[in-house]
Amino acid sequence: MPISNTPRPATADDAPDISRTLALAFDDDPMMRWFLPDAASREAALGRYFTTLFTRQYVHHGVCERTGAAAAFWVAPEAQAKAVPDAESIEELRRILGDRADLFRDAVMTAAGHTPQELHWSLALIGADPAAQGQGHGARLLRSGLAKADAAGQPVYLESSEASNLPVYEHFGFTLREEFRLPGDGGPRLWGMWREPRT
Repeated sequence: MPISNTPRPATADDAPDISRTLALAFDDDPMMRWFLPDAASREAALGRYFTTLFTRQYVHHGVCERTGAAAAFWVAPEAQAKAVPDAESIEELRRILGDRADLFRDAVMTAAGHTPQELHWSLALIGADPAAQGQGHGARLLRSGLAKADAAGQPVYLESSEASNLPVYEHFGFTLREEFRLPGDGGPRLWGMWREPRT
C-alpha cells in the first residue's frame, strides 16, 4: 500500500519517525559521511543528530512538514536569528559528533559566511526514505514550502552537498549561486542555490 505523500505540519510527537526517515535519507550524504565516518554507528548517530535539531530548534522556529516517508525544515526570514542551536543543543551535538565536533563547528561557521544577506527563506534540509524515492514525497514537500515563500514574495536559499541533486533543484526554479568547500582534510563541496519568488 503506498505511503501518503501529502505534506502535513510536523510536530514534536513526530520526532521518532522524522529522525528515522532523515537518518536513512542522509546515510550516503557526502557531508554526513564526513562528519560521521564510522558506517557501523552512523545511522544511530544521525537519528540522534536529527532528533536534536528538530526537537530543540526547527520545530520551535521553523516551518516543519512531513509526509509518510519524508520531511523538510524551512526557516522564514523573521525566524533566522532564532533558528540556531542553543548552548544545550550545541553540547548534545558535540556528544553525538565526538572527535568530529570541531570539524562540524568550522563547517557551520564557513557555511554561515556564505549565507546571503538578503532577506530570504531557507530550506534547512529535506530528505526522503530511499525506499520511497520516486513516489513524489520530496517534490510535494518542495512545492509546499516554495508556495509559502512565494506567497510571502520572498526568495529561497539552500545548500546541497550532493551534486546529483542540483538538476532537481534547478527544475524547481533554483539557480546555482556559489560553490565552496568546507574546511578540513577532505572537506566536501557545498553548492549554494537561490530561487526568486514567483507570483
